[in-house]
Amino acid sequence: MISEKMKPLVNNNSAIRAMFEEGNQLREKYGAENVFDFSLGNPNVPAPAEVKTAVLEILEQEDPVFVHGYMSNAGYPQVRRAVAESLNRRFDTNFHENNIVMTVGAASGLNVALKTILNPGEEVIVFAPYFLEYGAYVNNFDGKLVVVSPDTETFQPNLEEFEEKISDKTRAVIINTPHNPTGVVYSEETIIRLAEILNRKQEEFQREIFLISDEPYRELAYDGVFVPYITKYYKNTIVGYSFSKSLSLPGERIGYLVIPDELEDSENVITAAGIATRVSGAVNAPSLMQLVIEKCIDAKCDVEYYDRNRNALYEGLTELGFTCVKPQGAFYLFVKSPIEDDAEFCSKAKEFNILPVPGKSFACPGYVRLAYCVSYETIVNSMPAFAKLAEFYGLKQ
Repeated sequence: MISEKMKPLVNNNSAIRAMFEEGNQLREKYGAENVFDFSLGNPNVPAPAEVKTAVLEILEQEDPVFVHGYMSNAGYPQVRRAVAESLNRRFDTNFHENNIVMTVGAASGLNVALKTILNPGEEVIVFAPYFLEYGAYVNNFDGKLVVVSPDTETFQPNLEEFEEKISDKTRAVIINTPHNPTGVVYSEETIIRLAEILNRKQEEFQREIFLISDEPYRELAYDGVFVPYITKYYKNTIVGYSFSKSLSLPGERIGYLVIPDELEDSENVITAAGIATRVSGAVNAPSLMQLVIEKCIDAKCDVEYYDRNRNALYEGLTELGFTCVKPQGAFYLFVKSPIEDDAEFCSKAKEFNILPVPGKSFACPGYVRLAYCVSYETIVNSMPAFAKLAEFYGLKQ
């Protein structure tokens, strides 16, 4: 018999993963070249060459006992120092190694952050549409998720509703920019207003409210758009980062938390985050990949590849009559469903071997998400199928 906490997760398993598995079945049936799978944010761009070079150098030159051994739960000091110095160079911050906790990807990092700060019954606010796993993470620590409804005109956070929903039980707010699933980047004006609201509410309720910024897509920004570094706007900020997208290493599970000195009771929070890493079962971030990150801290993935895909998919779909906001970052296109039931629309799309993810999976029904971290050829070859889908719904005469 499974636990009560697991029952709803089993009964409502991830639609993204379910669509991915369905894609495997369709590929077996029709051939991979005839299936257009936009379901999973799995980078199609290979890791930079520096990663392979670093792996080989480490394995050939370093003591294997050291490479594969334990270290501080927060990670190797020299790796954390390299991360802090990189952030300082790029964002004019003033971090040091103790501000960095290496984590098993961003997902584990968010769980570590929540375990560190969240008490049972306290509330965590998210902005719809949002990555649905946030609810599971909050539930892991018996918190309560509070959802702010979406602004479907701009997909910037609905700050008026946000202010109304902050209560004396609010412990944290999670934001994600560049954003999954819309590709929107939260503007500096938005971040300034959000910080002002949080500061007022902290004063009103006389308690800390933490802002957790989930940033796995930070490096994937287009057209010169400015992506604010959140710690510079609100002192009680914790940043969660992953190299899954920036270095195309999703399966390696390597990331970090930033816990600034300015954060209230930062010394204890930093210590607790290291302990939370251990007692959550991760113990520490993967040793080899930490050492790789130290050597590859300035390496970059091919953002131009994603940009070409972004333009091709956006222009192709809008020409066919589909409606969507052009993404500024990440590698997702959030498309308005031509019918109210986005799940039904996804079912119809599958008849043309197109695999999107329904917007209700992100608490935003009436839309679907397309992940364009696929081959450029997949996008080009999918257009005739999208044209048939558009024709079925009469989108463009």
